[in-house]
Amino acid sequence: MDLTAAEKKATYEEIKAYVKEHTGLKVSNLYIAQVKQKCGIIERENYNKPKSENARQPQCPPEKETAIKAALEHFGMI
Repeated sequence: MDLTAAEKKATYEEIKAYVKEHTGLKVSNLYIAQVKQKCGIIERENYNKPKSENARQPQCPPEKETAIKAALEHFGMI
């Protein structure tokens, strides 16, 4: 299975650890995925989809989005 250059850079756990160490904020996988999607990093399809069409997801707060973007820049993903 071929990996893109972005997928080789950092795992979600590495991104979480970087954000926690540099900002003290705890971020979830959902927030990381949302920021990656905004930055144009292609994610695999989510197979754990909600059963209802109008299910709501919490959106990433601006301060956490900024911290995640800084981590992605640090790892060379954006």
